[in-house]
Amino acid sequence: MKVLTETWRSASIGREKSVNVLLPSRYSPTGRAFPVLYLLHGFGGNRNTWLQCAELSTLVDSAGLVVVLPESGRSWFINDARGRRYEDYLVGEVVGRVDDAFNTVASRDGRGIGGFSMGGAAALYQALRHGEVFSVVCSSAGAFEAPLREGDPYEHLRDGQRLAMPTTRDHERVWGPVGSEVRREYDPYRAVRDRDAKYPIEVHLDVGLDDHPRMIGMNRRMREALAAGSVPHRYRERPGGHDWEFVDAGLPDLFAFARSRLLSA
Repeated sequence: MKVLTETWRSASIGREKSVNVLLPSRYSPTGRAFPVLYLLHGFGGNRNTWLQCAELSTLVDSAGLVVVLPESGRSWFINDARGRRYEDYLVGEVVGRVDDAFNTVASRDGRGIGGFSMGGAAALYQALRHGEVFSVVCSSAGAFEAPLREGDPYEHLRDGQRLAMPTTRDHERVWGPVGSEVRREYDPYRAVRDRDAKYPIEVHLDVGLDDHPRMIGMNRRMREALAAGSVPHRYRERPGGHDWEFVDAGLPDLFAFARSRLLSA
């Protein structure tokens, strides 16, 4: 696997931004085009966070996928209440930049999007909203109900410790107060109901049996919503908590799902 970095001044964000692009060993700039998997980090992560996964390099090579690692810090890859336009950046800039710079399958059938926690939720939001861009979703412990959150449901876990879950202040900086237009726009259950059936997607969901009860509950509710909406999906609960050890253990399954469903030219 080879790791490259693409950097440009983003018109959507208003400053220089970078993404990591992982190329499988058999990648070639000519000949057969390669499908692409976009992987989104969790809350507070960055474009290097996924590189800590021990299995990543082996799986990129064996699956033959180009993997793209963008970043949004704590902004959920959405156009948020502060006016930061990370959805426009991801969908309107990053995808086109990757297709222009690399030998990729430049169509929805060759693009998947996945992520962990914040990134897992954002991946589903973006595929539901932009079915013309992505056809496959792979979510690990997706925090799907962020737009529905009220207060700080994780307060009892903090106890002076640094917890990788946003405080009420951090959360509302992105999502706005309860009832905001941003929250309504990204309501995940509304997105499932209102999706454009012209662009079918397939979804892989998993969550750890030792994760926060709230996280397990929202993943089960999302599974039910996808089933009610006739969205093809695979759902798994497996050992692990809300951490990168859980993600790493599930990577072979995630890559197998993505690779089996993405078109190769």
